[in-house]
Amino acid sequence: MSETPRPQAPARVSVVVIAYNDAAHVGDAVRSALAQGDGVGEVVVVDDASGDATPEVLAGFADEPRVRPVIRRENSGGCGTPRNDGVDAAVHPYVLFLDSDDLLLPGAVDGLLAVATERRADVVAGICVRRELPEGRETVWAPSLYDVSQGATLPGTVLEGIEGHPEFVLDTLSVNKLYRRDFLDRHAIRFPDGAFHYEDFVFSARVQAAAPRLAVTDVPVYVWHVRRQAATLSISLRRASLSNWEHRIAAHAAVVDVFRTAGRPALARAAQTKFLDYDLPMYLRELPQRTAAYRAGWWTVTRAHLAGFDAAAVAGAQAPSRWLHAALTALTAVPGGGELTRFVELAAPRPRLVPPYPRAEDDTPVLAAAPADVPMEGLAELGPAELPVAVDGSVAVGASTRLTLTVHDLYGRVAALGPVAVRVVFTERVSAAELTADAPLLPVAEGWTADVSLPTAKLLRAGRLAAWSLRAELRYADGSTGNAEVRAPEGFVGRRGMVLGRLGRVLLVQVVASARRGLIVRLAGGASGARRVVSGRFRRLLAMR
Repeated sequence: MSETPRPQAPARVSVVVIAYNDAAHVGDAVRSALAQGDGVGEVVVVDDASGDATPEVLAGFADEPRVRPVIRRENSGGCGTPRNDGVDAAVHPYVLFLDSDDLLLPGAVDGLLAVATERRADVVAGICVRRELPEGRETVWAPSLYDVSQGATLPGTVLEGIEGHPEFVLDTLSVNKLYRRDFLDRHAIRFPDGAFHYEDFVFSARVQAAAPRLAVTDVPVYVWHVRRQAATLSISLRRASLSNWEHRIAAHAAVVDVFRTAGRPALARAAQTKFLDYDLPMYLRELPQRTAAYRAGWWTVTRAHLAGFDAAAVAGAQAPSRWLHAALTALTAVPGGGELTRFVELAAPRPRLVPPYPRAEDDTPVLAAAPADVPMEGLAELGPAELPVAVDGSVAVGASTRLTLTVHDLYGRVAALGPVAVRVVFTERVSAAELTADAPLLPVAEGWTADVSLPTAKLLRAGRLAAWSLRAELRYADGSTGNAEVRAPEGFVGRRGMVLGRLGRVLLVQVVASARRGLIVRLAGGASGARRVVSGRFRRLLAMR
């Protein structure tokens, strides 16, 4: 049972900052913690034996009594040990974690403390914003849990443990939450020590297994900086290494063991379902970018991990995840060519099943040719919004940008719904601005087709490259709708060049496909835009050297 904060003393927070060779950013992180005001009683900065100017940066806070450096003489190899050192050194009733290259948002501590006090919570969870740098594009972490505009229903609620809401296992972050220190101590909750990667997974599972009184809020707490061009990538961005996947699997296995040991089998199953719906597709869709040796090793370790999954956990996963699990179980070696592409497409954020559409001898829809001819169980029960419909597109750019679409049937499911129209949504990848164009769908031999166009001038952004992804909103005869990412067609070859727009304006045009074949249109107009594009290419080439 959680304890109410003692009324005779103000609620205060120990912010635990961990740093290793991050002199460029740690000062900003510390200042973001100090700027929270009187709610922060101390900022415990654990320097994990940095070899750069990090100690000098921390020495610059010598006149700030709330900053308490803790200097480790030997590097731990991970993030868990320095965080544990910070918790052990903390003296205030609440603990909040902060990485040296991230920031706390203004008002985060006051907002979390108010909820913790009012709701007598052991843990208060708030919003973490992922900020892509240098573009600055922002998204909410785990929007299904925290973003009310995306349908989240938990903000404003208090949970007595998460077994009534097992979907909360999706939130594996430690940094977007305020913890009562005595709750962590009472249940001996700490991070895995040493060179254990994805330590957040295990720490979060230990917190959840202890059935905290958990308050979920829409308080903006944390900015998670995603620096894809950094000299040293964060662990979550090192997916090109097979060891990264092996570390993630080890952490997930540890999570399941935490829940089972705590006598919470339902949460263990929820964690396995989450792995199938989230972790597995994220890595699977990147397989075509990897070496043959990586793909072979990935396939082997993944099959070994999935062999221990509970049947109920598999049954609880989304249909495309169940089909991929069945394919991995059926195939002893990684497939090649079109079969691998088929799996990659099915692992996309908006899953799509691409032609051809094979059937078993009894006419049952199957995922692929033998030996991956696993039945597509549950396909008939999927609603219009869940169908993994494949939509191809080809683009022509001039004064207008014209997109020709092909919508493929899916074992007769699309035909039965009667597709009548499509709305194409152009989304600018930096600003998230949207433009739309509508057209009727007309039947053709391979499915349905539509042509949409927009004035190219609407797609330009002054002085910079504009990159647009494309999504198709399909509308059916009964008024229902479905969504599909517009993908590059089979045999697609990217296009790069110059075209003339209105009034003879020169435009730089790139029509390319993402790693999972999503169609992307990039445009830049005028001399300034061209210079920025060329400059960006030059910087990327230098970074690769």
